[in-house]
Amino acid sequence: MSAPSLLTLTDRIGHAARVHGVLALPWERRGRARLRALLASGEAVTLAMPQGSRLRHGDLLRGDDGRVVRIVAAPEPTYALRSSDPAVLARCALLLGRRRIAAEVCPWGLRIRAAPALRSLVAALGASVHEELAPFEPEAEPAHHGGALRRNGAAELDIDGA
Repeated sequence: MSAPSLLTLTDRIGHAARVHGVLALPWERRGRARLRALLASGEAVTLAMPQGSRLRHGDLLRGDDGRVVRIVAAPEPTYALRSSDPAVLARCALLLGRRRIAAEVCPWGLRIRAAPALRSLVAALGASVHEELAPFEPEAEPAHHGGALRRNGAAELDIDGA
């Protein structure tokens, strides 16, 4: 008797009439194209997405047997950055962006993945930093739509056709 085959999730879909399972993954694992994980039900699944795929909270994936699984952002160690001064949060966002650190913009401030070196940097800018175990869904990086690249690899913006 052979072991039952794993559900293999291969296709991202826009909508589904029925969702058969939930797969909670932290941010780092949602950037992997290939992995094994457990659904909330305990069923083992394999993820086999195209290289470079980044799963987002709420994405729907269709398995090789037609079942649909919803991706959710799993709670993970994060820092909540808060300040009553919007300029402090803007400076924090600039610092994080220059360092290519993923950040989630929230109504109350910014959320980043926990890292002691970052805690010191943003605290030095005046932000209050609170450790939280929370789902992390950072802002999506802008898509490159065939725009010209400067020598340093940054996309040039075409504003109003100029």
